[in-house]
Amino acid sequence: MRFLINVLATLVGLFLFFGILTLILVGVATTAASQQDVNIESNSILRIELDKPIVERETEQPFNYLPFPGADGGVIGLINVKEAIEAAREDERIKGIYLDAGIASGGFASLKEIRDELLEFKESGKFIISYSEMMSERAYYVASVADELYLNPEGIMEFNGFFVETPFIKGTLEKIGIEPQIFRVGDFKSAVEPFIREDMSVESRQQTEAYLGSLYTTYLNDIAAATKQSVTTLKSVADSVKVNSAKEAAQYKLVNSTAYYDEVLANIASRLDIEDVEDISFISLSKYQKALENESSYSRNRIAVIVANGQILPGEGEGTTIGGETFAKEIRKARLDDNVKAVVLRINSPGGSALASDVIWREVVLTKEVKPIIASMSDVAASGGYYIAMGCDTIVAQPNTITGSIGIFAMAFNATELVNKLGVTTDIVKTSPFADILNPTSELTEYERRVIQRYVDEGYETFVDKAAEGRDMSVDAIKAVASGRVWSGTQAKERKLVDVLGGLDDAVQIAVEKAGLADDYRVKYYPETKTILEQIMKELNQEITTYRLKSELGLAYPLIQQLKELESMEGIQARLPYEIIIK
Repeated sequence: MRFLINVLATLVGLFLFFGILTLILVGVATTAASQQDVNIESNSILRIELDKPIVERETEQPFNYLPFPGADGGVIGLINVKEAIEAAREDERIKGIYLDAGIASGGFASLKEIRDELLEFKESGKFIISYSEMMSERAYYVASVADELYLNPEGIMEFNGFFVETPFIKGTLEKIGIEPQIFRVGDFKSAVEPFIREDMSVESRQQTEAYLGSLYTTYLNDIAAATKQSVTTLKSVADSVKVNSAKEAAQYKLVNSTAYYDEVLANIASRLDIEDVEDISFISLSKYQKALENESSYSRNRIAVIVANGQILPGEGEGTTIGGETFAKEIRKARLDDNVKAVVLRINSPGGSALASDVIWREVVLTKEVKPIIASMSDVAASGGYYIAMGCDTIVAQPNTITGSIGIFAMAFNATELVNKLGVTTDIVKTSPFADILNPTSELTEYERRVIQRYVDEGYETFVDKAAEGRDMSVDAIKAVASGRVWSGTQAKERKLVDVLGGLDDAVQIAVEKAGLADDYRVKYYPETKTILEQIMKELNQEITTYRLKSELGLAYPLIQQLKELESMEGIQARLPYEIIIK
């Protein structure tokens, strides 16, 4: 019987292997064929649907063109969307944009980048028609630029202001017997508060109210400019929750009208002088991007845009993290490449390891000595994210970027009580009095606490000194706006932490001007994406690992994931006060 089971298992394994191999080959072949077959007809409409999470850059998806649910990838690349809209502006074959922003989920700085690109598209004289069945505040921020904005007659709309909710797990840690041991510098460095408090400190609430209010002001000002309504009117509508339904949205002129999808199509057909809506030639964002890849220009002069997205960790990192070693190498390669005339460091990061941030900072400073290097801040570039930006020639941020948070902290966990509850005992032999410092099964002594706090204090002074040097400010001036405090991009510019308010395109243009390139250049993004086979094998490995962990751990899997997050926060950290989610 065991022999038959082994044979059957082998056959199943071979079947799966050849099935996966077939999918890989079909995906590669289909992708290659699709790149050649994309045809953009005259009188076309670019269809943009913001129905997936927005990330900085979209990687090549090997199965984009297979007829399977979800085969078109799970994210939207901000850079890719912007490039498509910019190309469509000059493309005579594209007559307008159909926009469905209904459940847009990007950060507000990313959405502003898309919004600003759409505004430039309109300057070409082409039209934007937007339609959604439901609309969040994020979606409305983008869709408000449309020439005509429609909402399904039975649709719903959110327009009631922003809020930030912070979870606190002090009670949870107490119940399981884990004591956080905290070391920090700065009254506003509240990253540790969820572990030691049950609510926000006065300082944390103060900074949150300040930057959230600034982001909301930018939001209202931009919408007011697009809809020709006053900020006062918009704020009154939001404060009184006057708009929930599509009819209310039309009544208060947040949308042009209510309409069904077929009526919107009829409108587009009329604009194109087409009798039958079936003859409208829509081209999806992904297909248009493929067409653009085959039409890209060439120049030996390159602007290297190095995209740093995620928390900052030592080592190589992965696609969703910034590995100190990896990104230091990318900046170093750009510095040594004679074809790279300037560098733009595109940052979307809440920070992380202070050591890894410093490793990247060093390469930034060395690059600054030989060629221009510009920082472009996305949704978040705070704490460690600001650390890697502060050595650049120029720092560019959106008004609604979250930045600053110049401060550091260290955290260790005393699990003595938990170990005792589990009935585990330990015994230690050591060669030096403090060989077991930070051992999770023993509480720190006062002397050990002073040693660690001194190390954290020194790290903060290093952060401040380097920020002062990079920003050409006095140490006292930096400390006045540091202390771990978070700022909006607008507030940061007022305090000289940021030079220019703008997006990635502005940062690239500054780099071009500083390098003296005029129009003879091309933009190339780094790190370079992996090959299709590398992506597939990596994703398969991750899926298998995750599946095995879930099978073995069952309901405990989410808890283990949270503990892994806590483990990554041990040591000296330059990190945002907490995970900021604006709702």
